[in-house]
Amino acid sequence: MSGTVYRIVWAPGSDRLHGTCHCGAEHDADDPVEMWQWLLAHPDHAVAAPDGRAR
Repeated sequence: MSGTVYRIVWAPGSDRLHGTCHCGAEHDADDPVEMWQWLLAHPDHAVAAPDGRAR
């Protein structure tokens, strides 16, 4: 087991998902498939925060 932790939190009362990668990058999405694709694309997403600013 690698010990890598991915976290997806559902916002009650909505269809929004908030994901946090083990690298600290965060992303919001409506589609669970989109969320998992984003999470598993590490390290490709690690260069920018959800607001587009570089980390």
